This record gives sequence, C-alpha cells and structure tokens, in this order.
Amino acid sequence: MNDAAPAPTPAPAPRRARVRAPELIGKGGWINTGGKDLKLADFRGRTLILDFWTFCCVNCLHVLDELRELEEKHRDTTVVVGVHSPKFVHEAEHRAVVDAVERYGVHHPVLDDPELATWKQYAVRAWPTLVVIDPEGYVVAQHAGEGHAHAIERLVEQLEAEHSAKGTLRRGDGPYVPPEPVATDLRFPGKALRLPSGRLLVSDSTRHQLVELEADGETVVRRIGDGDFREPQGLALLPSGKVIVADTVNHALRTVDPATGAIERVAGTGRQWRQGAPTSGPALETDLSSPWDVAWWQGRVWIAMAGVHQLWTYDPEAGTVEAAAGTTNEGLVDGPASEAWFAQPSGLAAAGDRLWIADSETSALRWIDTGGAVHTAVGTGLFDFGHRDGDAAQALLQHPLGVTALPDGSVAVSDTYNHALRRYDPATGEVTTLATDLREPSGAVLDGGEIVVVESARHRLTRLRLPEEAVRVEGVAHRTQRAATEVAPGTLRLDVVFRAPEGQKLDNRYGPSTRLLVSSTPPELLAGGGGAGTDLFRDLELDPAVAEGVLHVSAMAASCDDPAGGTSQSETGGEYPACHVHQQDWGVPLRVTGGGASRLPLVLAGMDDA
Repeated sequence: MNDAAPAPTPAPAPRRARVRAPELIGKGGWINTGGKDLKLADFRGRTLILDFWTFCCVNCLHVLDELRELEEKHRDTTVVVGVHSPKFVHEAEHRAVVDAVERYGVHHPVLDDPELATWKQYAVRAWPTLVVIDPEGYVVAQHAGEGHAHAIERLVEQLEAEHSAKGTLRRGDGPYVPPEPVATDLRFPGKALRLPSGRLLVSDSTRHQLVELEADGETVVRRIGDGDFREPQGLALLPSGKVIVADTVNHALRTVDPATGAIERVAGTGRQWRQGAPTSGPALETDLSSPWDVAWWQGRVWIAMAGVHQLWTYDPEAGTVEAAAGTTNEGLVDGPASEAWFAQPSGLAAAGDRLWIADSETSALRWIDTGGAVHTAVGTGLFDFGHRDGDAAQALLQHPLGVTALPDGSVAVSDTYNHALRRYDPATGEVTTLATDLREPSGAVLDGGEIVVVESARHRLTRLRLPEEAVRVEGVAHRTQRAATEVAPGTLRLDVVFRAPEGQKLDNRYGPSTRLLVSSTPPELLAGGGGAGTDLFRDLELDPAVAEGVLHVSAMAASCDDPAGGTSQSETGGEYPACHVHQQDWGVPLRVTGGGASRLPLVLAGMDDA
C-alpha cells in the first residue's frame, strides 16, 4: 500500500481570450462569386482562411500555389478567401484585380479592398498574410510569409475534428463561381522574342505555353508545350540557336529548339528554393525560385530570380548555376554584387558592358557592370513610385516588368503599372515617355525600326514606331498607402512572434533554428540593434534626429515534426522527420513620435498574446 499523498493535479493553462473576426469590407466588391456579395456570416460552420495578398507580390503568388492542394483536399469544410490589399495605385483598379485573379488562376472568392479597410481591421502588416477563422467566427491563427501550408492544414484538420464533435461544422460546396472563359489567341502574355526567321515567340503565360507568331504579331503559327510549362515568362536566344525559357512557376529553365519544337529542362528541380538550400551547383540538381526573365550576357545566361530578389547565372557548357548578385534581402541597395539588394527583379536586357534590370518592387531601373557592381539609374525604394519624367534622380516608374536595349544606347522600360513605355538615356540622364495607353506592358522587343510591346492585359502584341522625340510627362508621385506605424523615440522592442505548429518543434540539429536580420532606410534611423542574429526579438535604438523611415526585418524559423508529440514521420517517406522553413520579409514604414508605441510585434506564425 502506498501511503504517499497523491500528486496535485496541475491547474489548466489559462485560455487566451477568443477574438471575434471582424467583418469583411471592401469597396471594390467581390470577385469569383457570380455577382453575390458575401458577409462573414456566410462562412459560419466552415473554416475560413483569409489570404491577404496583392498581385505585384511574388511571395503572394507562391502562397497561392501553396494553398491549392489544401483547398482541394478540404473543399467541403474549408473556404479560402483572397483579400486583395493593394500596394501600388494601379492595383487599386478593380479591372486590374479581376485580370490578376484570372491571370494567376485564383479559384476562390476574392474581396477587392482598395482602401485597405479589412487589412486594417485585421492589423495586417505584410504581404502575404494568412488568417485562420474557426467555424464559429473566431480568429485562431495568423501567419505571415511563405511556408505555412503544412501548419495550416494541421490546424484545419484539428478544427474539423473539434467542430464536427461539437456539431458546429457545416459541410458542402463553397461560394466560388468561376468566370466565363474568354477566347483569345494569347492570354496574359509575358515576354516576346524575335526569332532569326523574323517570326515572334511569345510566352503565353496563363495558358502555360509558348506561341509562335508570324512577323505580323497576330497570325498563330504553332503552340509549343503541352503540360511542360507553368506560367512561363522570359525568353532569350542562345548561341546554339535554341531558346531558353524562364519556366516561372515550375521554378526551372527549359530550352526549346525552334526547328523541332523539342523541349528540355536544363536547370532547376521543380522545387522552390528555400533559405539554407545551395546557391550553386549542378543546374539540374539545384532549386530555383520563380525565375522571371533571362538574358545572354558575358558568356552565360543571367536569370532574374524574382522569388528570392537575386540575379543568378546558368552556364550551359558547365551545366551549373550559381547566385551572382543580391543577398535575398528585399530593397534597393547598390554596391558589390554580393552586398546589393534587389526587390523582385523581373526584366533583363544585355547591352555591351551593362546588364539592365527592371527591379519591379522598387519601381527601379538598375544595371550591373562587368566588374560585378550594381547601380541604380531610376528609383529610390520600396514605397515611392509614380509617373514623372525628367532628370533620372527625380523621375518615377511604377512596377516595371521589362527593359529593352535600344540601338542608340538608351533603354526602353515597360512601365507596367503606368501602362506606358518609358525611355532612359544614360548619355543625358533623362527619362521620357515613348507611349501611353498600353495595358500592363510586360516586355518589348525590337523589330527593325519598330518596337513590339507585349500588352499583357490586352492579350496582344502592339507594334510601335520609335518616335524621334519622346513626350515628357510632368506626372505625379505616389507612396504606398499603408499608414506608417507610430513608434516612440529611444528603445523599440521588436518581437517576431513564432509558435511552432502543434506536433512540431524548432529544428536545432544543425545550429540555431531561427534567424533575424534588421536594417533600415535611411540607415541613420537605427542608432543601434541592426544586423543579423539568431533570436527573434531585438531592442532597437532609434535615432531621435530621424523622424521617419522604413524598418526592414527578415525572419526565418525552421520547425520539424516532433516524434515525442506523436506526429508521424511518414511525410518524408524515410526515417527523418519532415521539416519546414517559415520565412518573411517586412518593410515597415515608421514615424517617430512622442505618443508612439515602444513595442513592434510582427507575427510570423501564431498569435501575439502580449
């Protein structure tokens, strides 16, 4: 007989107060619902995943792809709703959002929120952000950035079991109503290339093919690729006569033989590159991330690796790839290639000793020289844009996706969100406008004395004669309409909130499982606390002499299945647990004011309980 007193029963952990989800409000209305306006109550009984996105953002496009399998697997219990929250002025146009929903194959309802009303209600700070709402209408999780689909699926399964037992789960078809298909020869084409035959080759992105056209740019000769490509973009002619293709959503490069139509994968594995993966090696064994354009320069293929804000190269003779410029941090920083920052480079053009770059998220025209130094011709940063000509130091673009070298040494910029073709002349340092009333031009190619522009949102090629004198537009300047976060001068506590998904733990087998990198624009904003570290919290010292700026925060956390927690390891098909990388970059506009906050929480995964 054991006379020892029984151990006391541990007190249950206090439950966090439940947060009722705010209403879904958007002045632009609903898309993909057959004209029906939806309210939060319409989703009662279902798990609701809000995907806060904007169509300029390549990381948002990655999350759309991450969610597709979950949407299909749990379609009778779970609804994904996109909340389109624009960064650029053009993205606040309803027609542009409708186009983007079709362009990127969004097969769920989308709320067009041009004034960021719902964004503010849910205290969102970054694109993309996912918010999970349970069948009773309460917020249960928030995730920023990429790599969260596995965690959200586990949460969905838990909510299914919990609310099925409670009788609060409602199964059935969701509210998605597909739009009527439209018949056109091209559908949201991306880039074009003039072949030696005089014909034009176009990446027909939404139809996942290449289309060869006669020199008139209208008559279809043939379609290339049946299941080979996913949203192809950039094209470049190789010395061998083959065409290399940026197979963007397949995270690969492929070649096409114009003579036979034969297609071959030459780089990329089909998996998306993640932090910690190799940045060089055999081309067919190295992951890539959303290659958006390609150019032959200095004996190699240069790749605008939009998904990781870098330039990479591919050497066809050696069969290798490697990162060539950029740190993966998102922003505008010039200097040596290994230290430069890009923001979604999306267009390339080789011109002698310069490789021109359309750096879309900074609305910038940049170039790299043969010595590996990166320079900026037009553009200032992530949040300034507009349509203004004149001296390049004060000229503005709006999310350009293409750049084309012209015979006189100047370059034409496909100024996508300004619906314009712009020109920058290095000899004079002047920016002018060549043409307007183009609908989302995404690339252009020279053809004799004319330039053929890819009008992506008009689903066509448009031939223009290069004018002898360009128009000058005084134009207007814009800033992203996100309100600045007001913070107090002095010490600012930065907390990146990360909760490993249930059944997982932080992966410390190969060193620290978390990473935090902090910097600012201007650099003087931070008097202390910048740089890299492994803790997801940091005390930052703000310079009281700098009234406002942008705080750049990059966070990463790696978590693995925890066998002790009862999680199956079968996902990997082997003896090792499945591991996942969660990552996000924030650009947070700050305004230093006496009544501001002394703590800045950024949610990577979980809920901020502080």
